[in-house]
Amino acid sequence: MKESFELNAVVRTDMGKGASRRLRRTAVVPAIVYGGTNEPQTISIEQKELIRHLDNEAFYSHVLTMNLDGKPESVVLRDLQRHPYKAVILHADFMRIDNKTVLNMNVPLHFINEETAVGVKQEGGLVARLATDVEVSCLAKDLPEYIEVDLTELHLGESIHLSEVKVPNGVDLVALSHGNDLAIVSISKPRSVSEDTEEVEAEADAGAETDTGAEPTGE
Repeated sequence: MKESFELNAVVRTDMGKGASRRLRRTAVVPAIVYGGTNEPQTISIEQKELIRHLDNEAFYSHVLTMNLDGKPESVVLRDLQRHPYKAVILHADFMRIDNKTVLNMNVPLHFINEETAVGVKQEGGLVARLATDVEVSCLAKDLPEYIEVDLTELHLGESIHLSEVKVPNGVDLVALSHGNDLAIVSISKPRSVSEDTEEVEAEADAGAETDTGAEPTGE
């Protein structure tokens, strides 16, 4: 069952950097909502409410219900500015959508049956995830929360490419439409201890060869 998200916001009239700083000092996030037939509106959202939702992976690729001054609107999160080292959101952008809106959104990849994959369970390989999400293009009503990638039949030395991923009806993978059939996961042979040791020794030998300083001659 699809998750649902509701986000409470209020229209704000104070503009400028000073107004935004004052909001942040009161644990409120300045934001904007745009798109559709209405004009862009500057809004504000409680910091703790937004952060609580951001802890859920599905929030980033989901049609959200924004209660703006009590009036519900369908939106998606388009951009997020975080503080460089504090757990604080500095600004957020939301876009209004309806069921006829075509979206380009990044959707998480969920890799399943990793431990029971042939290349892992029977052949002793290790899974290497080459991507964590994928950009899709679809109508808002068809937007998936995530896309599953089943590794059950993947053998050692093999990869799964975008063209092999099953996507819901009405959903296209943007990279494929541009001719880029990228590998998103593979199973490879684990490095042995002896290989690691040989590499370290080779690096040490190379370092010794480049140390060509002259010996001290003494007086």
